[in-house]
Formats: sequence, structure tokens, C-alpha cells
Amino acid sequence: MTNVDAQELAKFSDLAHRWWDPNSEFRPLHEINPLRLEWIDELASLRGKTVIDIGCGGGILAEAMARRALSVTGIDLAAKPLGVARLHAMEAGVTNVDYREIAAEALASEKPASFDVVTCMEMLEHVPDPSSVVRACATLVKPGGWVFFSTLNRNAKAFVFAIVGAEYLLNLLPKGTHEYARFIRPSELARWCRDAGLSLEGTRGMQYNPLTKRYWLSADTSVNYLIACRRLP
Repeated sequence: MTNVDAQELAKFSDLAHRWWDPNSEFRPLHEINPLRLEWIDELASLRGKTVIDIGCGGGILAEAMARRALSVTGIDLAAKPLGVARLHAMEAGVTNVDYREIAAEALASEKPASFDVVTCMEMLEHVPDPSSVVRACATLVKPGGWVFFSTLNRNAKAFVFAIVGAEYLLNLLPKGTHEYARFIRPSELARWCRDAGLSLEGTRGMQYNPLTKRYWLSADTSVNYLIACRRLP
């Protein structure tokens, strides 16, 4: 069975036409994209690399990486966002990005050890079995290659900031975007990575100031956080 939640696919498909509107529900993704792109590039050096973005949605990160990397593949199971991603890439003249409607696990069986860099951002908390996606990412990356994840911590602070604050008070995200029970502690994600043959290389937290409306990376992983791993040789 495919590791997918039909309600989650429908949720993002309904908003697909607004994906590239920087003032839409996807504004946070547009604002954090330069931060996560620079962190990925700083560690993995995208120039000349083959990259895959798991759960790419409308292609905000995938297209940005394609402007630096040799080639980028973006995969998702939501057809409408993929259509938006393809159209935007065509209009922007970005020709080295390819989008496919396929599950990470299926592609891992088809193309193991095929990519220098694998990214899976803001996606693990939306699938029934996130550890399965982690294993697929570890299979897709070449030995010595980099794998990047970002997700939400599971604790009281994350509930207050990511759900109550972001969805209900500040309206940064549509209500119902996240389900607290699906948040993932860094220790859990780190264990799944180790079990999949990945070594943990670094973590960063993503913070937001509602007064200045500014995002930045820090050492605080209590709410949003990113993890960088490498596949063991």
C-alpha cells in the first residue's frame, strides 16, 4: 500500500493554484526557502549535483535548487501541485528540473543510490509512516551523499507555536494544516535515520518573530527543525 493520506493530498491539491503566490497560504514556504536552500548548499554544495526533492509540492524548493544543481527531480503524489510546478518551471525557463507523480518508496525500488542529495522538507508529518519515507530517502542517495529533512517537534511549545499561534492566531497557515499527534521528536527522527544507515551530521532550528515577521536559523530545535545526514559508505 502506498504510504499516503488521501485527506492530506486533497488539502494541498485544493490550494495548488496559490502555491507560487508569495502572499498566499504558502507565504511561509516562500520566506523560509532561502534559509533552507543556503543551509543545504553550504553543507552539500549543490553545484554539479543530482538532487531529488521528496514531497516537492508546487516546486518552490526544487526549482530553487535546480538553479544551482546539475539536475533536480521533484516527486509528489498530488497531481495538481505537480502541474503547477511544471508550469512555473516552464515559465521561469528552468529546464533541468523534472517532476514525477510517484511515491518515495516506489522510486527507491526503481532508482536506488541514484542521487547526490536528497531533500524531504515539511513532508514527514503529513504521511502515515514517516520512517518508511526516511528509509526510502536513504536508499535513493548515493553512498556518501547527503539527505536533508525538516519537520516539527512534538512538545507543548510546538503545539502552541505551530498550531495555536501559526494557524489560529497569526493566520500564517490554513487552519488544520498540521495534526499534533504526527509531529516528530528529533530523537525519533535521528533513530530512524540511524536505522536506515544514515549518519547525523547536523541540526538547525527554524524560528519566527511575529513582530518583525522574520525567520532565521538557530540552535533551537524545539519547534521547527532541520536535520542533515549522510549515507554511510
